[in-house]
Order: sequence, then C-alpha cells, then structure tokens
Amino acid sequence: MKIFFEIRKQKYLEALDELDRSKAVDILAKDLKVFASFNEELFREMTMLLTLDNFRENEQLYNYKDSKTARAIMLIELKKLFEANPLFHDKLQFPNIRGSRLRMLINQSCKNSNDSLAQLAASNQLIGSPTKMEGFLPLGTNVPFQPTSVELQAPLTTWMSNLSTRTHSAVSGGGIDFGRVTNPAAISNGLGNSDEMYKTRFSGVSDRVMFPVTNPGQSQSVMFNSTNELPKTVARTLNQGSIPTSMDFHPIQQTLLLVGTNVGSISLWEVSSREKLASRNFQVWNIGASSMILKATLIKDPCVLVKRIVWSPDGSLFGVAYSKHMMQLYTYQGGNDIQQHLEIDAHVGSVNDIAFCYPTKQLSVITCGDDKIIKVWDVATGAKMFNFEGHNAPVHSVCPHCKENVHFIFSTSVDGKIRAWLYDNVGYRVDYDAPGRSCTTMAYSADGKRLFSCGTNKDGESHIVEWNENEGLVKRSYQGFHKRSQGIVQFDTAKNRFLAVGDDYLVKFWDMDNVNLLTSIDAEGGLPASPRVRFNKEGTLLAVSANDNRIKILATVDGLQLMRTYDRHSLLAGSTSEAVTKNGDTRNMVDVEPKLADEVSLTKIWKLTEISEPAQFRLLRLSAPVKADKISRLIYTKSGTAILALATNAIHLLWKWPRSDLNSSGKVTTKVTPQLVQQSSGMAMTNDLTEAKPGEALSCFALSKNDSYVMSASGGKISLFNMMTFKIMTTFMSPPPAATYLAFHPHDNNIMAIGMEDSTILIYNVRLDKVMTNLKGHSKKITGLAFSHVLSVLVSSGADDQINVWNSDRWERQNNSFLQIPAGRASTEISDTQVQFHLDQIHFLAVHRTQLAIYETKKLECVKQWIVKESSAPICHAIFSCDSQLIYASYLDGTVRVFGASNLQLQCQINPTAYLPFDVSSSVYPLVVAAHPQEPNQFAIGLTDGRVHVLEPLESEGKWGVPPPVDNGSPSCISIASTLAASGLVQPQS
Repeated sequence: MKIFFEIRKQKYLEALDELDRSKAVDILAKDLKVFASFNEELFREMTMLLTLDNFRENEQLYNYKDSKTARAIMLIELKKLFEANPLFHDKLQFPNIRGSRLRMLINQSCKNSNDSLAQLAASNQLIGSPTKMEGFLPLGTNVPFQPTSVELQAPLTTWMSNLSTRTHSAVSGGGIDFGRVTNPAAISNGLGNSDEMYKTRFSGVSDRVMFPVTNPGQSQSVMFNSTNELPKTVARTLNQGSIPTSMDFHPIQQTLLLVGTNVGSISLWEVSSREKLASRNFQVWNIGASSMILKATLIKDPCVLVKRIVWSPDGSLFGVAYSKHMMQLYTYQGGNDIQQHLEIDAHVGSVNDIAFCYPTKQLSVITCGDDKIIKVWDVATGAKMFNFEGHNAPVHSVCPHCKENVHFIFSTSVDGKIRAWLYDNVGYRVDYDAPGRSCTTMAYSADGKRLFSCGTNKDGESHIVEWNENEGLVKRSYQGFHKRSQGIVQFDTAKNRFLAVGDDYLVKFWDMDNVNLLTSIDAEGGLPASPRVRFNKEGTLLAVSANDNRIKILATVDGLQLMRTYDRHSLLAGSTSEAVTKNGDTRNMVDVEPKLADEVSLTKIWKLTEISEPAQFRLLRLSAPVKADKISRLIYTKSGTAILALATNAIHLLWKWPRSDLNSSGKVTTKVTPQLVQQSSGMAMTNDLTEAKPGEALSCFALSKNDSYVMSASGGKISLFNMMTFKIMTTFMSPPPAATYLAFHPHDNNIMAIGMEDSTILIYNVRLDKVMTNLKGHSKKITGLAFSHVLSVLVSSGADDQINVWNSDRWERQNNSFLQIPAGRASTEISDTQVQFHLDQIHFLAVHRTQLAIYETKKLECVKQWIVKESSAPICHAIFSCDSQLIYASYLDGTVRVFGASNLQLQCQINPTAYLPFDVSSSVYPLVVAAHPQEPNQFAIGLTDGRVHVLEPLESEGKWGVPPPVDNGSPSCISIASTLAASGLVQPQS
C-alpha cells in the first residue's frame, strides 16, 4: 500500500510541477482517491495543492527541487520499503555495485588484530540504523502495512564502530544519535527513536540523502533568489591595525567576531557597532614552564603570528594557535570579559590548527603542528589525552566530527594527504590524497551531513570538492577558480547550501548542489589575492579580510537587521571608546579602558526607559474565535514561525505566520497578522480533563525539536498531539498524581522528565510506555525542570522553594539548595519557582515571586540576585531572550520589565497602559512570557483574559532601552538607585 502511494504521489507532484492541472486532477481522482479511506486528512491536504500557484508554497514541500532529484530519492525510499516488508525477506537481494573504499581499507588494515572485536561490534545495535520513513508522509496509523526493522550500514561510522566498543553520548557538531529502535512499527505506540522518526512530511526530498545535481539551465528567478540569500552588502568596515590571519564569529552572539593577526595579537569586535571590545598582544604567560626550544626560538625571532582562532561550541571559551609552539585558551563571560584559562607548549614549531570536540563528556581541544603530530588535550586540566602520529609532513588542519555516536578526526598535511583517526591511539584508519595533492582544509556543512575540502597545491591550482564519505571519493568538483591562486585559498560553508571562497581578489560563491560558480563579488574592492572568509552561524554575515589591515563585514537583509538588533552599545561609550576602537588600537584592554567616570558619566545621567503609550513600541494582539481562559503556558515553535498557547481550560491555540511580501521569512513578527490554525472541523487541540481537579491550574506542555509534536497535560492524562493534524496520538499516565511540568531529554526525545503534583519526578520512556526511574527530593509539587546537555544534569525546582541538581546519566541527586527568600517573606504564599538554562548551559535562571536569581550549576551558587520590594507586585514569570543577553519578566500588576542578564540591571519597563485597551479590567496581567528563538528583542505575553500579545521595540530603536552604567559612588549611580527605588525594586545582589 505504501509503495503504491509513494509512486502515485510522485506522479501527482510532477503533474503539478508541469502546471498540468487536468492531469493532476485525473491522478488525484483515479490514483490517489483510493487512499482517502485510510487518511482523509492527507487526501484533503493533497487536494488543496491544486489551489496553489506553486505547490512549493506548502511548507512541507518547500525544498522539492525537480522530478529527477525527487525520483532518485523516491527510488531509495522504495528500496527501503521493499527491504522492510516481511513478505520479501529472503526473496530479494540488492547488489552493492561498488564497495566502499574507506571501509575496505579499514577492514583490511585491522583484519588480523581486531577480528574478535569486529565480530563483537557486528552484533552491536549501534552499527546499523533503522529505516526512517521521514521523506514521505505516512498514510495514517491504520495503514495495513507497517515496516519492520531493517539494519542499514552507516556511512563512515560503521567501520569505526567495528574498531571500538566505546560509545559516547556527547555531541560534537555533527549527527546526533538519539537511541535505537528494533521495531519501527512500535512508533504508533510512542515517539519512535527520535524526532526524525516521527516527523511528518510528504516532501519528495529527504534531508538525509543528497544527490549530485548540475542544472546549468536553472531559471533566472531561482538564481536570483539564491544570490539574494548571500551576504553581498558591505555593512561595516573594521580597522584591525594589523593583517588578519584568522577570524571566527561567536556561535551564539552572532555579531561578535574574534580576530587573530600576523603580529600575534587577538581582538574581539562587536561588528554591529564597530567596537573593539577587547584586545591582547601575544605573550607567554608562564615563560618558566616553557621548553628550552621555545625560549631559544623566541630569543632568535620574537615575531609570532596567529595561525587559528576559534570559539568553543557554547562560546564560553576560545582557543588561539600560534606560529611558535603555543596554544592558549581564554574564557569569555560576556562584554569585554576575557580571562586567561590555559597555556600549553603544544608542538615543536608552528601550531597550525586548533579545534574543539567532545570525544568524551568533557570538552577537549585538538591541535596539530609542524612536528607532524596531532594532539588532544583536556580543556579543564590541560592534560594530554591522545597523541596521533603518522603524517610524513607538517599537519595543516584538523576536522573533528561525530556520526552515529562515533567520534573521529580528519587531518590534512601540507603534502596533500588526508587521514582519519579514532580516539584510540591505534593509528590512522584512512589514508588518501587530496585533489591535486593540495594543502587542504576540510569542513562539514552545518547539519553535519556533507563533507567538503578546499585547498591549493604548490603549482597554484586550487580545488574545492564535496566528498562521498562511504567511498572516500570526490562526489563533486566545483568549477570557477583562477588558473593560478596566490597563496592557499580559504573557504567556509553557510546555511547547508552555500560555499564561499576567497580567490582572485574576489569572494566566490557556489550552491552546494551545483558545480558551476553561482556568483562572485569584489566587496567594493580592496581585497587581497586570497582573502580570508568566515560566516556567522546563520550565514547572514560574512567577514572578509581586506587590504590595509581592514576587515569587511558583508551582510544579507537579515544580517543588516541582526546588526541593528545587536547594536546595544551604550551612550556611555561616547567619543572616547569609539575613537579607540575605530583607530584599531591593539593595546591590551587594561590600557584602553574608557575613563567613564571622568569623561562621560558625570555629563550623561542614565534614565530608565519607560513605555506607557502604544506609540512607543510595536504591538500585535492575536485574535482567536475560541473562548480561552487565562493563558497558563506559552511558547514559540523552534522554527520561530508560530506561537503555541495553552489556556487553563485545556485548549491549545496555535498562531502561524504566513510568508508574504511583508514577511518573506515567515517568522513571527508584529508587521503581519497570523492565522489561527485549526482542524477543518474547527475543533481545537484539547487536553484530557476527566480526572482533573476543578479550579486548579496544572497546565504544562513541551514541544518536540522539529515542532511536529507537543506533549501536554492540564490536570488529567498526558496527551501527545500531532501538530500537523492536531490529532491525539496517544494518552498516558492518569492522575492522581497529575503532571505539573514536562521536559524532553536533550539527547533522546523518547525520554521525558515529568514533574508531578506529589513532588516526585518521573523519568519516562514514551515509546516503551515505561517509568525508568522515580526521583525523590522535593516536598511539594514540581514547578520547573531544565536539562543541560553540556553538564549532563537535570535541574528541578518546586513549590517548596528548593532547587535540586540531578545527574542525567545515573539519575542521582548531585546537589541541592533552597532559594534565598528575603527575611519575613518565606512561606507566606506558595510560589511556582521556574528554572531555565542560560545558553552557556552552565548557569541557569531561577524565577520566584520575590526574585530573579542566576545560579552556577556545578556548585549551585547564586551569583546574581534581584529582589523585589515587599510592597511591590510579585513576579509572575520570567525568561531569557534567545541570546541570553536579556531577561523578560512579567508582574502581577501588569508591568513587564526587561533586565540585562549579565548583571540583572533593569533597563526598560513596559506599563500595562501601553498594551492593554482602556476597556480591559485592571485585574488583567501577563501570566506567562515567551521569547522568540531567533529575535532577541521580540517576546510574547499570555494574559489572564485569554489573550496573547507580541511585543517588539520600535525599528528606529531596535532594542529595549539601554542598561545603566556601572559607576560606583558617582552621581549617576545615585540617580540610578533612586530611579530603581521609585520603581519598587532594589539593586541586584551578588
């Protein structure tokens, strides 16, 4: 049944693509109507495609390319269906036409010494992966045919699994293993083995399979749209003061740029304001501990240049590789706060590259050098963990990655060799030549699914290629290089779609799926022969090194908006700091701190930004014909295209923003009115209330990573809803006790932490319908749960004002503490304490009716605290902005306040008169707050009258006020204190 459906569906899509409506109607009526009895909702949705000018306007089909590509992918999916069908077992054999070169090399090299280990690993379920029916929309839960388990060979990682019995649960930038399932048919009883297992699509394009597509005849409109997504506008020019040799954008605060130079200095720039936040010249921190070789080298030639500078995955550290022996690590705590962390005399000669990885649950750093060695170091202690030898020439670069829970490293040397290593000291497992025997750098696409390399050989020939990991062969070779490149060309990837290379005094761009050059730009001139290029995480900004010690920041339309959003430099920076940064001063920041107290703060008195009128900000009131009680839970979808609310009467409300000329991204915005999404019957998603206690608000929900499913409860059973169809997939866990908080495990969406009304926390496997463990440590109901994937902990909070930290591997309590409640206010009224992790995954925010508090997780120490005066309205809810730079807090009196997260300083206050109509009762207030996942200055509030509002600052402002200056004892500080006191708040404590 499934096989026939996929074939007929493809015919239907091809007819629509050819704009042959009559043929499409004929296929729908004759070939597809038969499936309506199995899934009427799906048939109705496919019929609606006839009303669209381009069926790709349907968000599930936006990445449909062409019939040739879709047919090729469908062929692979059909093969999997045949293999999964028990009727064909032992009756079909699909020949493997060409064996894997990489796999053969590894198996041959390790055949004698690891036979027993290979046989042991062959039976390990981590080697294969189950069939994932993710590329096509299933017919429904009542379809007569369900696939059974099919073990597939995993690319690149199968032979690695055969060589090591170690498994690692940590994540390192690439594919993530969320567990295994032996019978995918069991998906109908639970969530399956991951979000990927149950995401609902009927696109003819799979996210997992990429095919070489060269289409020189693609339409001009497609080319135009592609180039429109590239950063081509020169938005900023930074004067570095010396030649940039390496650059890297912060992974979270995407307008922060690290720069290393040819004189060994490093700088941290806020590109939106052109402000150099910090600068350090090269120096050996502990010369006494350095080797005699390094000392002699520095005496002979003290000149040192930065070979590579790179952020850690969470942006809390960065590493610098120098041309002489040294690797240094710095910690970063925000603003200009960079501190020395670790210094290692890593290699004899130059340290050519540095990269962070998680081969175990602890962060590590990899270095390589002129001594032909690759080394792995523990970031916390500096201890050497691994030493890889085997290259015959200096090692040029390293590329760590993880797939199917197997961690490995690609390395390249200046003689054009590429080798692959496991973390086991056995030696290299793969050895092959780079194209043209070039000195090459390797990099994966952002999603970790595609591998690229780019480099230049000694004859000046440059090559950029995509690799087939299975076979160690070049999959695509991109055309468009200058015949002879000057120097080694640099490249970067963006949006899982584009490649950028600095070559021939230009920046050249390719679409990953087309070998022909997409476009090239000169960035208004002034580029060197082989400029260095670096994208930010979202691909909206591109840093390009330029002549005269400059860096040009190129931006897309979204990038320009991003820089306006992040341009938070205070008036206090004034002309003094601006002059310092624009002149490119590379002195140590100790020497260039602005003299705020003397030159600025006395003349500029800070004033709290207070908003009391609708004209002072942007507001969108969301309408709904459904009668909803007060909004008790509110969240943006991960994609940022919709808002989901849960009312206390168990009704869910989902607003989705359409793509339009005013909103090309389809993201939540105050500029466009959204659509309330409902079933065709008009019924809303409603939770079970059968055994719920009347009058008690116990609402909770959690959204899956791909926005396809929501787990929700309102005092009754927990329900799993399909967000595409609004249908209930399953219900479980009848009260009492009732669920009070839900959280998905970050590494496995089958596992949930469920906070209960009876003060326990259940660790529950949804697919197996089984409670794995029961955590006990609170004395009252659970009110908050938050996972840290970096620390592998679960933080819980309860109505008992207690915070517990649990190890999420062994499910044991590691630490506990009680909130520091102000004297005389403890136990007067029960408060739902909430917790949320900072983006660094090390600190978390605790929200109580009396305070906001920032905790360091390991020691469970309160590092910052904001106390509300006893005479003032208590806090209802608070949440970090998406970049963790702000905190949005709502109060019982209707006030919404915006705090700086780094110091808990109030910088903006929105009064209820600004967002509530005059005819609304004064008892209405925001019960919950939600932050946009990509726009730091946008948030939404859910009100006690059942309404939801979206708030943004004016475009001319771009931000919610400015933070107060930190100037102890000055008149400005006195003014700040009086302003805050008048607001009914007190100063933060630390």
